[in-house]
Amino acid sequence: MHEIIGKMGENITILPSFWCDYGYNIEIGNNFFSNHNLIILDCAKVTFGDNVFIGPNSGFYTAGHPFDPEIRRVGIEYAKPITVGNDVWIGAGVHVMPGVSIGNNVVIGAGSVVTKDIEDDYVALGNPCKVVKKIDGKQVL
Repeated sequence: MHEIIGKMGENITILPSFWCDYGYNIEIGNNFFSNHNLIILDCAKVTFGDNVFIGPNSGFYTAGHPFDPEIRRVGIEYAKPITVGNDVWIGAGVHVMPGVSIGNNVVIGAGSVVTKDIEDDYVALGNPCKVVKKIDGKQVL
């Protein structure tokens, strides 16, 4: 993994399988865990903070394609970076789209499609992913 990933902290676990485009555009902080079947399309930078936990079958996609079919046919694509803060739990089957930033102390519910930024200290879920409640530090579940 150290030969593939651009920057890695300590205590990193990525269960198989793992797929990425380049690898050198990925930065991972300390105490990172990803369950099975992680996909990172890192045409642009993908940054994970410390203490990030990712459920199985999740993906982070920096690449996108134009809406106009004539432009799309010639093979043009774009890439926008993705940032995930510290102390983030991402549930199973979550898909994070190009240009999204997920703040610190955030929980993303299983099956969510994250198309817009999520600020610090929130639980967000759904398709499209929306904030459902503030995390106040006292909740156990």
